[in-house]
Amino acid sequence: MKTVRLTMAQALVRFLENQYIEVDGVQTPFVHGVFIIPGHGNVVGLGQALTQEAKKMKIYHGQNEQGMAQAAVAFAAQTKRKQICVATSSVGPGAANMVTACGTATANNLPLLVLPGDTYACRQPDPVLQQVEHTNSLATTTNDAFKAVCRYWDRIVRPEQLMSAMLSAFRVLTDPANTGAVCIALPQDVEGEAYDYPVSFLAKRVWRLERRPATEVALDEAAEAIKKAKRPLMICGGGVRYSEAHAEFLHFAETLGIPYGETQSGKSATDWMNPLNLGGLGTTGCSAANEIARKADLVIGVGTRYTDFTTASRWLFKDTCKFVNINVSEFQALKLDAVPVVADAKEALPRLEAKLAGYKPAYKDEVKVAKEKWLEELNRLDSIVYSEKKSWKPEINDANRSSVERYAKDVKSTLCQTTVLGAINHFMSEGDVAIGAAGSLPGDMQRMWRPTGIDTYNMEYGYSTMGYEIAGALGVKLAIGDKREVYAFCGDGSFNMLHGEIITALMEHKKINICLFDNASFGCINNLQVGHGNLTLCTELRQRNKDGLFGDFLNIDYAKVAEGYGCKGYTIRTMDELMAALEDAKKVKNVPVLFDIKVLPKTMTDGYSSWWRVGDTEVSEREENVACYNDMLAHLKDARKY
Repeated sequence: MKTVRLTMAQALVRFLENQYIEVDGVQTPFVHGVFIIPGHGNVVGLGQALTQEAKKMKIYHGQNEQGMAQAAVAFAAQTKRKQICVATSSVGPGAANMVTACGTATANNLPLLVLPGDTYACRQPDPVLQQVEHTNSLATTTNDAFKAVCRYWDRIVRPEQLMSAMLSAFRVLTDPANTGAVCIALPQDVEGEAYDYPVSFLAKRVWRLERRPATEVALDEAAEAIKKAKRPLMICGGGVRYSEAHAEFLHFAETLGIPYGETQSGKSATDWMNPLNLGGLGTTGCSAANEIARKADLVIGVGTRYTDFTTASRWLFKDTCKFVNINVSEFQALKLDAVPVVADAKEALPRLEAKLAGYKPAYKDEVKVAKEKWLEELNRLDSIVYSEKKSWKPEINDANRSSVERYAKDVKSTLCQTTVLGAINHFMSEGDVAIGAAGSLPGDMQRMWRPTGIDTYNMEYGYSTMGYEIAGALGVKLAIGDKREVYAFCGDGSFNMLHGEIITALMEHKKINICLFDNASFGCINNLQVGHGNLTLCTELRQRNKDGLFGDFLNIDYAKVAEGYGCKGYTIRTMDELMAALEDAKKVKNVPVLFDIKVLPKTMTDGYSSWWRVGDTEVSEREENVACYNDMLAHLKDARKY
């Protein structure tokens, strides 16, 4: 057998360089690039290997380990899991910083490979810098924390272990049914140890994405269930986009006349204006989808995980509602006691459609009326203007409603969040991509957002990771190139948690548009807190006074923060300023842009025929808490038990 002597790290990089994926006969390199923050745990071994062996892969200098790994997650999402970026860190805190991003990847079924440095396999110099010692096991290190958030985990304690580890890693990374984060921990000494690797291991390797076919038995059973339904509803999940079944899903819906709702991951798989597209579904859904869903007698879920936000904590669908699930994952296909069709959506939908020739649901004009009603509501949300009249009510008119006027006084802005969101949406050009993750904006956007084209909506709402938005925008920009714009939508809470990859964007000459909605609070959590009978506690950015953190709202100039980095910044308090800034930003090239938009609290969208179960308090000194607990019990009577 022909061999080549390389260090473990050199062999790893050479292996990464030669991994390809084939989809429908087309081969492309699977590993686009590597994000690295060098430290003593990876700079000497893996750093040397990247310098020597990386030929095609791009090397990106990250600023925060979580941030660079989140950028890699967004990159994988935008490329529909057909290409990845790797993230590597030093040992200890640098490694631990990537744990959150691995949770993001695994929760959303997105491929992410992380290569954290590790302590010494030989243990000769223990305890080393940044090592956490465990008295019950010297084999346990910080990197064991990755196990709970990864689909596959391994540690290379001998250089020859690299071969079996990487083959298993890429088995998971290229498996649409079981993909997620993969962690390969690299002890510092082993990174530099040499081995005679077989040349065949390092040669070009093609991982074929096989489209799993549905069995005839499963399709027959699914067809029989659908034929009995009078009011079926389809759900367009992320699996539709990742399997590239956009056309097949739409053809199925249109041929049979079945309306559909969208999950966050499924949004932008089809034209939002399609008459059968009812929009966002579930807790953060709109009235059109939820009203039709509440009366559905059968749901055809395509590529969805049925999270609590999609099912409104399993309250949205009647007990008598049946389910047919098309999913490459057996685990997902069996949810909600469904008829499972374990198959690739692109392959299964046309074959199932053929078995339903002549079938028509019993809808008359309900779908049309529901959609028209929602379009009217959209127009209203686009046009809300604050008024000082006592009769004016914000969308969230709760016990903390006075924060609206206090914010207007302290920050000198009366912009309403839904109006601003609608204006930016209408301003964007065809093909521009929107990205978000946490706070009130995902709810607003699932309800209100009108995608500018197919696959132009990248919302991370499986893990709802605060701080994903800006890092993710960089990942999206690397995926789509410079001909299209990417707009990141984040609140001040997310921005303050993580925005360091702005610097990486500057280094790479990448323009990302950051739409920072500053309501000086964790707005959606304040709504949840107060709406469930509690007093405000640490959910608003206010100065301390004699009663606590209830003084003036902080008035932070985030535009100057951006300008300090070398970005273009705009401070916005009026609609005229917003439109002028958006127009002016078109002229900006190769640097990030930040729109510091001061928006009133409580002006985000409210729920539409939905519910969300949270941990209400059974016993409390506050009557409001007990009332909310009783309301939860009432909803549970109508919720599905499994």
